[in-house]
Amino acid sequence: MPKRILEGTVVSDANNKTVVVSVERAVKHPLYGKIIRTSKKYHAHDENNQFKKDDVVRIEESKPYSKLKRWAVLTDEA
Repeated sequence: MPKRILEGTVVSDANNKTVVVSVERAVKHPLYGKIIRTSKKYHAHDENNQFKKDDVVRIEESKPYSKLKRWAVLTDEA
C-alpha cells in the first residue's frame, strides 16, 4: 500500500528532531455546498533539524516515532 504524502507549512520547530506541519485542505460543506478551508496539524520527524518556521515541506506516513509522530519530512535530495 503506498504511503500518503501531504504538503504543508511548518508552524513550529521548537522541539528537537520534530516539526509541526499545518496542512490545509479545501472541502465542500455537506449541506450548503460552500467550499471551506480546513487545516490540521501533524507532528513530523526531521532528523537533521534542517527545516525552520514558515518553510513549505512535504511529509509522508511512516512508522511511529513517538506518541504523536507518525509522519516524516521528505528531503528531496536529487
